Amino acid sequence: MSPKWSQLVTLGHKLNFTPCGVGLGVTRTMVNIRDLDPSASPLDYYGSELRRLREAADLKQAELASCIFCVPSLVGQVETARKVPTREFSERLDAALGTDGAFSRLVGLVLRSQLPSWFQAYAEMEAKATYISTFQAQYVYGLLQTEEYARAVLATGMPSNLDDLVAARMERQRILERESPPLVLVVLDEAALHRPVGGREVMRKQLRHLLSCGQRRWVQIQVLPYSVGEHAGFIGSFNRLRFEDDPEIVYTEDLISGHMTANPETIREAALRYANLQAAALSVEDSAELITRVMEERYGEHPGPDEHAVA
Repeated sequence: MSPKWSQLVTLGHKLNFTPCGVGLGVTRTMVNIRDLDPSASPLDYYGSELRRLREAADLKQAELASCIFCVPSLVGQVETARKVPTREFSERLDAALGTDGAFSRLVGLVLRSQLPSWFQAYAEMEAKATYISTFQAQYVYGLLQTEEYARAVLATGMPSNLDDLVAARMERQRILERESPPLVLVVLDEAALHRPVGGREVMRKQLRHLLSCGQRRWVQIQVLPYSVGEHAGFIGSFNRLRFEDDPEIVYTEDLISGHMTANPETIREAALRYANLQAAALSVEDSAELITRVMEERYGEHPGPDEHAVA
């Protein structure tokens, strides 16, 4: 067990809490209990802590479920690490058990652990970055995706845990809401605006969300128009992350995994290509106008004749 994880495992045993009301007259439902190793994974630790604190509060699963407005079986599934908790579920637990935000803090780690193993290291670095610049050739950048759009994108890989992956992607986006968010610069190929991921309604909502994101001071979105022709991004999508104290890294993906590097030559090449892409892209203002036009003409209530065209 790593030192970092060992410290986390001992966290829950230091919590003070005030249980929610008992004696609710709720039918007591028991779920088969299996022993968990709290050090096995964040999900196992979460489940073991939930059971420990629930029992310490002298609450049955059905009684706690009544407090947090869910079915008793859900409490049991989370306690046995068969179900990944959501942030809303965690916030309700904290309120019911008086755990001072412990589950709300832990759920981020749980959700991150549901990401593909090869992506988890990048997600951790992304959360620490102070400056993110990205070129996206196929679809909208993950941090700017709506839940419906993200679900359609992630479903193409036919995962067995689609709900968990969507929740994890939404959790990643919380870095944009923190007090000191990273500066995010996005160059988006125009093709991503026209490709109808999830259908017309999903795309209309996604493009509206892009416009909303672009109004934040720390987010700038530029569209690389079709009229540019050949460009420096033909090699594919890539992300650059900068940090206050650590070396810059470049992240790329292939068919089955992702790759991070701090190699100076790669960093230099990525910086040059990104500068060329920014120079060729529309201005932030003109990009917003193009996004608005595509949203209204292609995905509006009365779409134009190219509704079924694919970029």
